[in-house]
Amino acid sequence: MFFKDIVGQKTIIADLIKESASGKTAHAKTFVGSPGFGTLPVALAYSRYLLCEQPGPTDACGICSSCVQMNDLQHPDLHCVFPVVQSISKTSDGLINEWRDLVKQSPYFSSFDWLKVMDEKERNPIIGVEESKEIIKKINLKSFQGGFKVVIIFGSEQMNAECSNKLLKVLEEPPLKTLFLLLAEQQLEVLPTVQSRTQITIFPRLQSIEIAGYLMEKYSIDRQTADGLASFSDGDLSTATNLLKNGEMMDGYRESFIQLMRSCFKKNVNEMMSWAEEMSTFSKERQKLFLSYALHMLRQCNVLNYLGVEHVTLTPKEFAFSEKFSPYITGNNIRQFIETMDTAYFGLERNASAKMLFTELSFQVMRHIHRA
Repeated sequence: MFFKDIVGQKTIIADLIKESASGKTAHAKTFVGSPGFGTLPVALAYSRYLLCEQPGPTDACGICSSCVQMNDLQHPDLHCVFPVVQSISKTSDGLINEWRDLVKQSPYFSSFDWLKVMDEKERNPIIGVEESKEIIKKINLKSFQGGFKVVIIFGSEQMNAECSNKLLKVLEEPPLKTLFLLLAEQQLEVLPTVQSRTQITIFPRLQSIEIAGYLMEKYSIDRQTADGLASFSDGDLSTATNLLKNGEMMDGYRESFIQLMRSCFKKNVNEMMSWAEEMSTFSKERQKLFLSYALHMLRQCNVLNYLGVEHVTLTPKEFAFSEKFSPYITGNNIRQFIETMDTAYFGLERNASAKMLFTELSFQVMRHIHRA
């Protein structure tokens, strides 16, 4: 990954290059933001730049031995750490080949994408204490090429307390020319003691035009489809590409949304309960994606209702439903709809019972629709 390959984040890239040129590189950084905002691509491109033997003013050279090794993520001074299911492997080294393959396909992937590759049962992964021992051992070795040693920790908020506490000393006082790049989706989920020892960089969401442009160039899709995916993705490139690659997933979310709204409009409690039962069988990540999709559709319906068709970004199938449904999304209920979806999302992140959560959501939606 080079800086030139990254979608957006130009200000962050410029700051990193400026810091490197000054010779005062911080020894530990935390990049905060969804993986789809580009935290991992920036970390990889920055690592390449620091390890490059002949870096230019705006990017790595691409031809030195370090850059050649980085092409396959095989540089001996780059160490990648990521959450693993402990029954499969205690450390990242046991799954490094699978990790490299996924990164080379595209570094814009979510924690859930990695989990699906690693474990078909989708069990909860962590970064455990065995990993911290490996990290300490690696950074205390002499640099192979005499320059930086870089440790990228993807999903750093999934370090358990024992692992985090064991790393505190090396995060505060690492060996000379050692750089830690911690990647976290939520800053508040990283232990305060870890945060205090790193420089925090908040990654903003990507602009819809940046995502749409990337999708059209890379996948040769039409503008309407690209704009629809970019709008729903809410600035997250991994969400947009996942939906594009898995069209049936987008179709499934659309049909689930339509089913919910029709059942609630008819006040058909049996259908509402069946819908909640079906939703409870999905994985938590898919449930969260559905809620994000529902929010997107509700907002688009509100825009269609008040501003007209020229202001919406919907696929043809979404528009066919929204054209008839949008009159029921008004200023009288849009805030209640958004609050209901946000509350459900919050509940899922805190492991609420999915069946109870979606049952409650369906009854709330029924009340909101009939307030229009």
